[in-house]
Amino acid sequence: MSSSFFAYIFRMRYIARWALMRNTRTENVEEHSYEVAVLAHALAVVGQQVFHKEVDPERVATAALFHDAPEIITGDLPTPIKYFNPHIKSAYDQVEAVAQDKLLAMLPPELAGAYGPLLRVEEPQVRRYVKAADKLAAWLKCLEERKAGNREFVQAEEETLRTLQAMEMEEVTWFLEHMGEAFGLTLDELG
Repeated sequence: MSSSFFAYIFRMRYIARWALMRNTRTENVEEHSYEVAVLAHALAVVGQQVFHKEVDPERVATAALFHDAPEIITGDLPTPIKYFNPHIKSAYDQVEAVAQDKLLAMLPPELAGAYGPLLRVEEPQVRRYVKAADKLAAWLKCLEERKAGNREFVQAEEETLRTLQAMEMEEVTWFLEHMGEAFGLTLDELG
């Protein structure tokens, strides 16, 4: 029997993000997952190298690659809806768990054990880094849209930055202080 798990994973490119917002450039779940993996890895390296924490950057990055995989089945539920109230958030968490189970059931049994922790992100430390990277990627998307003159993202940018700051993660603060300004530059200015 042929497994369809990876065929589904490769369909992340067809799931659009930011559906309620006018975008100057459409973003899909596949590219978002890549960006979150890069950022999660960076945050974990900062945690390890700057703040001397015991964290595995490769484990964090791998979990980040798969963090939105259930959206292949559920679609991307916009943040204002997902967090509108605790009942909707709880119901969505249940839907997401069903989607995770469905994806895992597509794998040969020999592989399911390796992918379960990546789809579910059960380790609290890994989950924290992935969540921070996810918010950081969202903030960078808002910044990109605002730089392109799209005022639609101004409030989302402010709210996302507040959420990042509320996480009280020294790795995020360090990253923003040392790397954040560069994201506001043009290619010529990055020179």
